[in-house]
Amino acid sequence: MIKVFIIDDALLVRVTIRKILSSCSEIQIIGEAENPVDAFEIFKKVGLPDVFILDIEMPKMDGLTFLKKLKDQKPVPTIICSTLVTTGSSKAIESLRLGACDIILKPQIGLHNSIEDITDEFITKIKAAAKSKTILPTNNKNIAHVQQRSLKQTNKIIGIGASTGGVQTLEKIFINLLPNHSPIIVVQHMPAGFTASFANSLNVICKNSKVKEAKENDVLLHGQILIAPGDKHIEVVQDGLLRYKVILKDYPKVSSHKPSVDVLFTSLAKVVKQNTVAFILTGMGRDGANGIKKVKDIGGKTYGQNEKTCVVYGMPKVAFDIGGVSRELALDEIANTINSI
Repeated sequence: MIKVFIIDDALLVRVTIRKILSSCSEIQIIGEAENPVDAFEIFKKVGLPDVFILDIEMPKMDGLTFLKKLKDQKPVPTIICSTLVTTGSSKAIESLRLGACDIILKPQIGLHNSIEDITDEFITKIKAAAKSKTILPTNNKNIAHVQQRSLKQTNKIIGIGASTGGVQTLEKIFINLLPNHSPIIVVQHMPAGFTASFANSLNVICKNSKVKEAKENDVLLHGQILIAPGDKHIEVVQDGLLRYKVILKDYPKVSSHKPSVDVLFTSLAKVVKQNTVAFILTGMGRDGANGIKKVKDIGGKTYGQNEKTCVVYGMPKVAFDIGGVSRELALDEIANTINSI
């Protein structure tokens, strides 16, 4: 049984989340509070949960301050439940750096279809969070800029897929890339609107890369990292001799996700073929497994993050088990592998 505690100042939101989670017999809500200060008093009676569902903007204490206190005392997997606004999205990204596992959009009160649409997502993310390891805060120390060299251009294209725990994992990789690295396309499972904030935050701390949310017909360039938008599939197409660009597609979820890692990897296997280098990182589920197997079968290089350094060893495990991963890497090895391409 997964014990969940809800902290949100909106009563209707708490009631809606309770309704959503009541459909899953594996989840038990042990308490709720409208702010973290009141929550601390309730913990004395019911104990700490396995997973928190946490708002960011609340009276008495905001969600970011609560996460800092939680990190210092006893880290508990936390899912941020946030509205889609510009300032909120940037704070949600900051919460992931402080140790939160994932982000989910607040349910739209009064819309029955909205509740039905997000029930599976809520339950899946709670189960993933419950299985996750403690996430240490990201150290944004960039060591790559110390190295006085840049890489020669190659015709390799790098695809990366990640889910739960991916924000901190990707940051730790990207801050250590050397200038002129191969073009990188990322599918990080994240709600629409938050991917732009994530890309912007990466662009600030990654001194040797230009990071942006992907737009239709963006050309793949050395030293650039494109983040797939949170509500579109991303594919690679050829744009002239040895030149590639991305296109965005608005069709239903693939492998239960949109954007889907499988979609990205499948397009790379079809178009870039043996010049593809694919990495599948931390995350729950099997998205990316079939796609990375196609990359390997066409002659591309495939890597999976190893169990020891994954927040959730789900996606890489499935990919490894079906024979899609040629080699598993520790988190600290991934940047060096990219730099050596």
